[in-house]
Amino acid sequence: MKVKILYCFVYLIIAALLTSCNKQKANPIATVNNYFEARTQGNFNALKKQVSDSITLISGDFIMPYSRESLYQQYKWDSVFQSKYNILKAVETNEKVIATVSQNCIRNAFLENNPLVYQLEISFKNGKIEKIKDLDYIDVNWNIWTSKKDSLVNWVAKNHPKLDGFVNDMSMMGAINYVKAIELYQKKN
Repeated sequence: MKVKILYCFVYLIIAALLTSCNKQKANPIATVNNYFEARTQGNFNALKKQVSDSITLISGDFIMPYSRESLYQQYKWDSVFQSKYNILKAVETNEKVIATVSQNCIRNAFLENNPLVYQLEISFKNGKIEKIKDLDYIDVNWNIWTSKKDSLVNWVAKNHPKLDGFVNDMSMMGAINYVKAIELYQKKN
């Protein structure tokens, strides 16, 4: 009987050691790569595996907390613009990743800043992305961006009032209206 107990005890120790060896520390850079690859491929199921139960996106003074469900709404808005992301550089430092990302999309092309290149600080909780903070925009011409956006908004308000408000509507319908406004504006020329 003592021999059986000893064998069981040894077996449990070996099983525990093998299990702990199989658990690898999450790779933050791989998580960031997977996150942006999922955004580019339009795969929200893959994207949500990379984020915590909640995630906060910070851009300037705007702090936007999301649950996975509300992140899906933001994801749908972004996907309408057919965004393609490319990580130009990623460095892990102090349990965070500093990444330089380029984003090509319909909106950025219209605003004549395509690709939009920016630097992010990405924080993690239990190996999942918990916070993404904009640090810097690289070589963005905000004068052109603002001029193009204002021209579009003013033209749409005057010529297609049913689409008015699209620029501040962060829903999927807002993005669809944004793309439609761009198409109508470009056709006028």
